[in-house]
Amino acid sequence: MYGRMPDQEPLSADELLDIVDEQDRVISQARRGDATALRLRHRCAFVLVRDAEDRVFVHRRTDRKLVFPSLYDMFVGGVVAAGESYDEAALREAEEELGVQGLPAPVPLFSFLYDTPEHTWWSRVYEVRCDLPVAPQADEIAWHAFLTDDELERRLTEWEWVPDGAEAFRRLQEWRREGSTP
Repeated sequence: MYGRMPDQEPLSADELLDIVDEQDRVISQARRGDATALRLRHRCAFVLVRDAEDRVFVHRRTDRKLVFPSLYDMFVGGVVAAGESYDEAALREAEEELGVQGLPAPVPLFSFLYDTPEHTWWSRVYEVRCDLPVAPQADEIAWHAFLTDDELERRLTEWEWVPDGAEAFRRLQEWRREGSTP
């Protein structure tokens, strides 16, 4: 799975998730490790974070992440826990990963189904401004920086990105081109 060391346990495998159907309705629950291994559809929140200078928070995931370890991402976020709303998960995950408290509520932009032969989850994309100093969670984030839109655009072809984040970012750019605004 993308380079995790064999002697290291993945993070968050026991977290309980809601399993959802094609219309994003809860149909059961499963542990995160089982949901991933069995390709059970669950929910994820993606939060694009911009700083006071309008730069995007970009990071490289640690090698201990359960899904897509050691890859770059332009979103913070993650799975929605069982019984949790997308909005609650977006704020919780953003504050945890950025290492901040008091972040404004992320603004929901749109939802889409991420569906590949390996993974499937309903995804809600958010945006938030973070004017607080960040102290990213060391067990989740190996490296981070705030990049301008131009810098991010250049890195899209240079770095290996998480596939779901890359798809969410592509859809976000398309959504903006179509005239939608947060």
